[in-house]
Amino acid sequence: MPRKLRLAYLAHSLRSDWNNGNAHFLRGLLRSMVALGHDLTVFEPCTAWSIEHLREEEQGERALRRFSEFYPELRISTYTASQSVDLSFWRAALSDCEIVIFHEWNPSALTNTLLQLREELSFRLLFHDTHHRASSSPEQIRLLGIEQFDGVIAFGEALRDIYQNRFNIHKTWTLHEGADTTISRPHPHEKKTEDVIWIGSWGDDERAREIQEFLLKPATSLRDRAFVIYGVRYPEEGLAALQNAGVRYGGYLPNLDAASEYGAARLTVHIPRQQYSTAMTGIPTIRVFEALACGIPLICSPWQDTEHLFHEGDFLTVRNGEEMKRAMETLLHDKAASDAQALRGLETILSRHTCAHRAEELTAICEELLH
Repeated sequence: MPRKLRLAYLAHSLRSDWNNGNAHFLRGLLRSMVALGHDLTVFEPCTAWSIEHLREEEQGERALRRFSEFYPELRISTYTASQSVDLSFWRAALSDCEIVIFHEWNPSALTNTLLQLREELSFRLLFHDTHHRASSSPEQIRLLGIEQFDGVIAFGEALRDIYQNRFNIHKTWTLHEGADTTISRPHPHEKKTEDVIWIGSWGDDERAREIQEFLLKPATSLRDRAFVIYGVRYPEEGLAALQNAGVRYGGYLPNLDAASEYGAARLTVHIPRQQYSTAMTGIPTIRVFEALACGIPLICSPWQDTEHLFHEGDFLTVRNGEEMKRAMETLLHDKAASDAQALRGLETILSRHTCAHRAEELTAICEELLH
């Protein structure tokens, strides 16, 4: 059994998942850390853009209440804007911590405060990156002063290589995301009301063309099938494109409701942002883990599993919109093949890609850092 660690995790938000896929994984990861017996406190701002947008949603307050109900073991301490740079506040808050983990979606002013206190309080400071800015906007990452951290945790080997080779950070680890299988799980008795579901934001220039090619183009051809998209930040032209393709738009979907929506659909797709199919290929984002954990067949637009995280047949990969349409038709017409693929994907998640697996890996990283 690992010894009990005293940890602080600084996040943008666990309470809000509005345009914040990080919250999905971090909720499950940190709950699994608590289940291992570690003493962990999460710090996040009282208010920030994700939670502000969530509260503007019709079901925003309900989503916040349900988060508290589903994750009662997460101890979350909020701080104000003035407290974010208040040395006395953080001195008291972190006085008993061995390791402080700073997530990439945090302001640079906060890193200055932590770096000032690190030697005084004798904790180790880790940087946790689950995004692509180190590749796409490296100057923003450099503002965080990560060369002064005790190490970097990256959510894929491609990102770890960037920190080692471009940022010259020697202490680096890979910690992939994973599925919180207490939330992301099959709903086999859910009535099928949709043929194809996709959950994701529009993505601006990072994914708009890919959504057109790999989802709206097939939907236009398969007018007899029911398509639904959930997500936020869809501009007027995006909403018009959905309507023209005959796709129903469901708006914001709390992640706690995603599993039942997957259960009500016959298949889903993965459309990675351009960074994850080019510069940082090999990194599956959270929806891959979650969809497979829900036992739904998955078709991916161009993406390479260079780290061999999955097995052959866990999902299908296509090269263009026409191949996507044909793959959809195959899975929608062949229930036996569809069920078999979904089962393979689910078995892979349960055997190696849950938040419980990642909590054990993070524990090992922390223990290595302390010795």
